[in-house]
Amino acid sequence: MKTKIFIDGSEGTTGLRIHERFQVRDDIELLTISSELRKDVNERKRLINASDITFLCLPDAAARESVSLVENENVKIIDTSTAHRTQEGWAYGFPELSQTHREKIVSGKRVAVPGCYASGFISLVYPMIQGGILPADYPISSFALSGYSGAGKKTIAVYESGDRDKELSSGREYALTQQHKHLKEMQQITGLERTPLFSPIIDDYYSGMVVSVPLYTDLMKNKMEPSSLLEYFAEFYKDKPFIQVAQKDDEVAAGGFLAGNGLSGWDGLKIYVTGNEDRIVVSSQFDNLGKGASGAAIQCLNLMLGCEETKGLNL
Repeated sequence: MKTKIFIDGSEGTTGLRIHERFQVRDDIELLTISSELRKDVNERKRLINASDITFLCLPDAAARESVSLVENENVKIIDTSTAHRTQEGWAYGFPELSQTHREKIVSGKRVAVPGCYASGFISLVYPMIQGGILPADYPISSFALSGYSGAGKKTIAVYESGDRDKELSSGREYALTQQHKHLKEMQQITGLERTPLFSPIIDDYYSGMVVSVPLYTDLMKNKMEPSSLLEYFAEFYKDKPFIQVAQKDDEVAAGGFLAGNGLSGWDGLKIYVTGNEDRIVVSSQFDNLGKGASGAAIQCLNLMLGCEETKGLNL
């Protein structure tokens, strides 16, 4: 029997990508909503409760509304918005972090897909806190580079307009007030005592991102050199098909640059450790539409269905 899936918000960037990924699957029956009724509460309610699993690809307020429409106790929700990522009773959709995270996704009825920047940040910081490498009160800062697709349909249209502003041809730093919406999960999921300093940059390419965390080795709880920290990440993510840890010569092979769009179209995430014995930069490179959004959502679905974790994904 096919699993009945409804995508609430199927015309947004993430919703469209999820819909595309289901076109090649024979185990899914998509419940579709007509374009003129996609904001009709009663029609959405009917489809949500007729589904086995509903994906929410909506703004936060609309995602909360959709959850309130659930009356069928068997319906499972996978939410790609920010609304429920730190809320009690919701599994955080990053199964590689621990067996506990994985089990909560497998057995849960409510799963919150991580934010794109948060995925990159947490993939780096969570293992170092858990392994006693960094103290929980380390004054973490992070900078990140992303393609414009992560900002949604309106921003995509602006970037792809023929008469756009010349400033769009360069990288643009934003969230200058240190109030980025991913900060809450970045702090809570990693267990940091301080809110990170976070400086994201949107740039003139479609998809892909790099998130970096610079570290002073003398402030580490367990001081490490780049090579030993690289080995630690390789062991932490051993046998995790969605997480790849760079070989020592990867940076040299790439000509000394780490491109934001280097893994565009891939559904995994790659970790790099560069620097020297005094200063280290740990970085994650991935697709903001892959492991940073729709790819991660499909991975969670696969776990909930008990099928191959990588099914329908590009690794």
